[in-house]
Amino acid sequence: MPLKENLPDWLARHMSWLPERFRDIGYWNSQFDRFARLFSTLSGRPLAFNIALAVILVWVVSGPLFGFSDTWQLVINTATTIVTFLMVFLIQHTQNRDTEALQVKLDELIRAIEWADNTLLDLEELEEEELKLLRKQYVELAKAARKEAARSKSGPA
Repeated sequence: MPLKENLPDWLARHMSWLPERFRDIGYWNSQFDRFARLFSTLSGRPLAFNIALAVILVWVVSGPLFGFSDTWQLVINTATTIVTFLMVFLIQHTQNRDTEALQVKLDELIRAIEWADNTLLDLEELEEEELKLLRKQYVELAKAARKEAARSKSGPA
């Protein structure tokens, strides 16, 4: 789907100089997805933590050099705020993607098991009240199964 179809006319007219692939929203989504996966992988490594720790230690050690000034404090506050703000979006994107992939896998397992209840395939699309009712039914099924298991373990009465 071309990006310019989703933009106001005045903006779409000014984008006509861009190559076609840059006007395609799919291209930008794909690029963001690649970037988010790479950055999420890298930021979850011990090296990333060690780099962050080193930056903070350099900042702390440099405090006396700058007289613990307001500017010195503002530097770390601004940097951490910006990093946190950007990481929220990257983490959310990665979590959404992982959740969708997991849901597809679970749906396939439900679909593949002959005796499974196929009405459970799209539970994530239900409203909260409908989910609560289903959850209540499955809690009752679990209680009944535990009672049956306890009865069969204790043997005939």
